[in-house]
Amino acid sequence: MTTKRVDARPLTMIAAGAAVSVALGVYGRVHTPTLEPISTFGFPSMFEMKVWFATAVGVLALGQLVGALWMYGKLPMAAPSWLGKAHRASGYLAVVISLPVAYHCLWSLGFQAPDARVLLHSLGGCIVYGALVTKVCAVRSQTAPSWLLPVSGGTLFTALMGTVLLSAAWYFTSASA
Repeated sequence: MTTKRVDARPLTMIAAGAAVSVALGVYGRVHTPTLEPISTFGFPSMFEMKVWFATAVGVLALGQLVGALWMYGKLPMAAPSWLGKAHRASGYLAVVISLPVAYHCLWSLGFQAPDARVLLHSLGGCIVYGALVTKVCAVRSQTAPSWLLPVSGGTLFTALMGTVLLSAAWYFTSASA
């Protein structure tokens, strides 16, 4: 009888992402929120800073999606030679811009669940960084299965856009009205 060997590499990368997601959620839940901004980067309030930064990350994520589709030949025109570098640079920029948002969410506000929208937002934020870890592992790996990058990238995009819609889009349509 032959036994089929399971490739543990994708499971290890997914487990690393899941561990980050859980660690962020646990920290956000047990940490006593300060309810004070660390910096507003010139915005009138912490919430406005977070909303505008999250909106910028959402726009960059849309660019990431289009760039990935273009690079992998899913769009009807050939990708220009500079697209890979632009895709990588905009991905780095999106992560950098997202860090003050995440830091304020965890440190200043903590993991909250007063209603379904806020709970989904808190969960989504944790999933974003777990999916990011898995995606970065998949991008950097020379041996990851071909399905891992699009699945982790798609998970990251979906979690990010859901989190942005549950915060920035909600703020622009409801809270600021």
